[in-house]
Amino acid sequence: MIGQFATSKAGHDKNMLYVVVAEEGEFVALCDGQRKTIAAPKKKRRKHIQPIGQTVDQKTLEAIQNKTVRDEQIKYAIRHYAAQ
Repeated sequence: MIGQFATSKAGHDKNMLYVVVAEEGEFVALCDGQRKTIAAPKKKRRKHIQPIGQTVDQKTLEAIQNKTVRDEQIKYAIRHYAAQ
């Protein structure tokens, strides 16, 4: 699930688009590169997000897995996905 785009189904951020950057059991860490950065990602239960079938590009995915991703890369991926 890491690297997938997901929208929030509940909470004050309902319908916001994020990228899943980490998983811990029942929770996932979400980042949008602006309000929720890599340094302080949003922690949500899996049942409160709606994964989208799309993932970020390969270069960004590798950076997420290696923990070297920057907020600018996440913002670019979200902007690129939203423009489609």
